[in-house]
Amino acid sequence: MAAPVWTSAKHLHRFIRSLFPPKRSLSLGTCCTNKEPPGGGRVFSGIQPTGVPHLGNYLGVLENWVGLQDRYPSVLYSIVDLHSITQPQDPAKLRSNVLDMAASLLACGIDPERAILFQQSQVSEHAELSWILGCLTSMPRLRHLPQWKMKSKLKNEGSVGLYTYPVLQAADILLYRSTHVPVGEDQVQHLELAQDLARIFNNRYGDLFPEPAALLSSTRKVKSLRDPAAKMSKSDPQTMATISLDDSPDAIALKLRRAVTDFTSEVSFDPEARPGVSNLVTIHAAVAAISPEEAVSRARGMDTGAYKALVAEAVVLRLAPIREEIWRLRGDRAHLEAVLARGARRARELATPVLREVRRRVGFC
Repeated sequence: MAAPVWTSAKHLHRFIRSLFPPKRSLSLGTCCTNKEPPGGGRVFSGIQPTGVPHLGNYLGVLENWVGLQDRYPSVLYSIVDLHSITQPQDPAKLRSNVLDMAASLLACGIDPERAILFQQSQVSEHAELSWILGCLTSMPRLRHLPQWKMKSKLKNEGSVGLYTYPVLQAADILLYRSTHVPVGEDQVQHLELAQDLARIFNNRYGDLFPEPAALLSSTRKVKSLRDPAAKMSKSDPQTMATISLDDSPDAIALKLRRAVTDFTSEVSFDPEARPGVSNLVTIHAAVAAISPEEAVSRARGMDTGAYKALVAEAVVLRLAPIREEIWRLRGDRAHLEAVLARGARRARELATPVLREVRRRVGFC
């Protein structure tokens, strides 16, 4: 009688773990080496098709993405249009935004020869794995994720897609047996869900998925130019709040000239006491590849008005080649579509055998 009792207890233990995953610190740069893809680690990350990215996207995410192409042998970057429809989208605008994002990523330095760049919806394995993982996820686990609380509260209620999109996010990562994921601090809990689901699946069906590790960016977040308490955002209703990568030099200078600061003329770096001026220092330091301390040193003797002009000059210089390349690539729609189509084929080559094995283990075939 001992064996049946042990088997039942084991299943009960797994069931309880699936409902209440153990609390732990997020894995940073470590993973189960026996589960890594052949040839070393694999990086996956995605970005929603919001059109041309803004300066905060570039400094906080895309610049890091470019560098990862040289550090890892396998890198995948996805334009995650399935995620984007958790909010209402105009179909024509969505199609345009996908191509604008592709042009922007290429202009920023994403190389389709060194990274797989693709449109998420063109690889149907994402949606199927999301359903399977969703069946391993408890509702309380999703309910406690911070972004659901925030977004559903803003809209009084949220769609089922908004509620379950962290599961799709986990599927995006696990489908390629990714070992590393570049994330911001606000996405850490969603990556923890991917780690939990990898462990739950492995416990139930046998080892298959690595538990992906976080690659946290060291870049300080760029804040809104009109409200330095909020991060720079594409959805900000104030047009002066956000610098787009395709903004003209005059537009950049105007936005920085109107940036909110304070009544102290001296330039200093104190994000708590002087968030507006400190945001300018953060931007200057990031685009000039210097420390905030060095940025403040270069501003010695300037008032904030003169410093805004200095920051504008640095931003224009940094973004000029990116802006020109975005406009060039926008004029070659066929090339952008070809890049995404090739990326989707390469992504499917990796995704198909993984999902085939998942289906076999689950019992579909």
